[in-house]
Amino acid sequence: MKLPCIIALATLLLTGPAAAQLQIAPPATIPSATPEKQKPKPPAPAKKEAAPAPKPSASPKPAASSKPAPSPTVIPAPPTDNSNADLVFGAYQRGQYKTAFELATARAQSGDPKAMTMLGELYSNAMGIRRDYAKAAEWYKRAADAGDREAMFALAMLRISGRGGAVDKGEAVKLMASAAKLGEPKAAYNLALLYLDGQTLPQDVRRSAELLRQAADAGLPEAQYALATFYKEGTGVAKDPERAVRLLQAASLADNVDAEVEYAIAMFNGTGTPKNQPAAVALLRKASRQGSAIAQNRLAWVLINGAGVAVDKVEGFKWHLVAKTAGKGDPELDKQLSDLPADERAKAEAAARKWLGSK
Repeated sequence: MKLPCIIALATLLLTGPAAAQLQIAPPATIPSATPEKQKPKPPAPAKKEAAPAPKPSASPKPAASSKPAPSPTVIPAPPTDNSNADLVFGAYQRGQYKTAFELATARAQSGDPKAMTMLGELYSNAMGIRRDYAKAAEWYKRAADAGDREAMFALAMLRISGRGGAVDKGEAVKLMASAAKLGEPKAAYNLALLYLDGQTLPQDVRRSAELLRQAADAGLPEAQYALATFYKEGTGVAKDPERAVRLLQAASLADNVDAEVEYAIAMFNGTGTPKNQPAAVALLRKASRQGSAIAQNRLAWVLINGAGVAVDKVEGFKWHLVAKTAGKGDPELDKQLSDLPADERAKAEAAARKWLGSK
């Protein structure tokens, strides 16, 4: 039985949407939330950063912090013709890591590459056994040498972060490329970001777009969102707003919050898709509940101004105050809040405190 592989995208992930110039007078559109141009510093863990000062949308670039990349999390898929390997994976799924370790050790000794990858996962993430990156790298390498694409990617993540051995970006790139050729979408995605970054590899936005397309076609939401921004801005591909929206929709269905925000804005404005403001507001509500400060700001704007939805100033200012705590302030909404009757302002402030306290 082919089971899904889940792995932390440990390097060069796109940050959340950056702020765009707000327009508070009741126009028919709301501003986009596409990430701004930022110079990346690979490698880096997945991280949501506070939005910078408002400015118009710009082409996406992955941003990064200086912290080391976290170890990858691999759930290897057992071979379809080996029911014993399913027992290993089943124990892992149930959180029985010691049992998974014992079963995987026996299977690995008989030459099963999936069991080797499982041992690498258990050692790398201290599941049922003490964390040991060196042993994790050893098992990943044995599995990679046997042709396991998930092990190739996991080992690449260790090599690029210098865990379990010295940093070796050259080997990491080779492993990613091999895994991508074998159809590993996370390898294709991270390799695309290395081509976009232009530090580890020569910058090649066309090649980056090709790899993002490969990962997006395989259903990776992060790749779908990134490729959507490429089509929106014409980065490495011809501009295609309609295709961008289709990709945003796909990533939204997989609960990618950044894609939800952009897709909601596209539907609200009718950009690349028929205008559907009720659906857009519903999606903004969802993304707001998921913690997107950009969504909270846009939702506040539409609720306060009655754009595509009935006016609800208490709820709108609640979301404005919540967004403000995440660094997404809005001077114009602050002014409108100060003009609100005292009883309504008190209700909005109480609602914001309640929401923040329940997080």
